[in-house]
Amino acid sequence: MEIQTRTVHILRHRPPTGAWTAQQARNLSMDLGDRAGNFRFLIRDRDSKFTAEFDQVFAGNGTRVTLRRECLDHLPIYGQQHLRGVLAEYARHYNAHRPHQARQQRPPLHEPGHAIDVTARIEHRHAVAGLISEYRRAA
Repeated sequence: MEIQTRTVHILRHRPPTGAWTAQQARNLSMDLGDRAGNFRFLIRDRDSKFTAEFDQVFAGNGTRVTLRRECLDHLPIYGQQHLRGVLAEYARHYNAHRPHQARQQRPPLHEPGHAIDVTARIEHRHAVAGLISEYRRAA
């Protein structure tokens, strides 16, 4: 996750190994280019596939690697396709809906100038297999 913009990046997934995970870190670093040096922290879990080589990719940019529990600690995963769907839904929620204090309660992909009718009915929707509730004004 980019702290400044609060944008979540989900890496492509296949049966991972430590070497594959480190390569994904290098790929992300290359995709980010000069922006990679702006990251101060990398939040990840304690999976053994996050090796010292993985951490070193980010440490080389001055990024400190930290650990954190996320939505997957609260949801059983039933296979690779299910995992991809959950991660895609989490990224969609996090980037398009979840408010962030550092962004004046706006999500990372907020479109400035988009008027909201504050008199419209509020709609409720479950996201990420029911773990998260989203609320928004009806169109």
